[in-house]
Amino acid sequence: MSSTPGPSLDVAAMRKNYKCDQDAFEENHLVSLDPMKQFGDWFEEATKCPSILEANAMCLATCTKDGKPSARMLLLKGFGPDGFRFFTNHESRKGRELETNPFAAIVFYWEPLNRQVRIEGRVAKLPRKDSEEYFHSRPRSSQIGAVISHQSSVIPNREFLRKKNAEMEEVYKGQDVPIPDYWGGYVLEPETMEFWQGQTNRLHDRIMFQRQGQTQVADSTLVHRAQGTWVYKRLSP
Repeated sequence: MSSTPGPSLDVAAMRKNYKCDQDAFEENHLVSLDPMKQFGDWFEEATKCPSILEANAMCLATCTKDGKPSARMLLLKGFGPDGFRFFTNHESRKGRELETNPFAAIVFYWEPLNRQVRIEGRVAKLPRKDSEEYFHSRPRSSQIGAVISHQSSVIPNREFLRKKNAEMEEVYKGQDVPIPDYWGGYVLEPETMEFWQGQTNRLHDRIMFQRQGQTQVADSTLVHRAQGTWVYKRLSP
């Protein structure tokens, strides 16, 4: 039996320089002790970076009730005091997993800035009114796509989608596309938010915010009171 040839590239040797120590992300560089405002600052920088085409692209990780994880890329569609919002098919794999295990993790990675943000928390469905409002703000082709796609179900081929798309274009010709019952939004309310910035020597900067309520901070030399119910601390890389 012939062995499968290995990759032509030496993957183990692939390495990129990040920032130097003079550009370290330190506690006094936080623009706010409210992690949502700190996220907003980094997000704005990412949107202004010409090398980042989709600053709102994020990896969403969900998990089954018995602990089997899955992850995929999708787009952030809003953030604020309530959390991070995204929209999808409730009957998709992620939708089914969130139904039985309503906790998830999000990662934003902005490679040109050598930054990532990790977020974990509980997920809840958005009010139907919010989902309808966003659905009808989407391009018409995307609305029809949501009607056609029973996400994560098995289909015979690409032609199947083309035919369904043509059918629905005709069905909804000259009228509004109704939002499907199985489609809508979610909001992830963060319980932890970590701000990571890469260092060439791999002594990366990691500042994590965590909800702690109003209980007293156990060790104020390591854990610091932030705004509201948040505390923050530096993690070893």
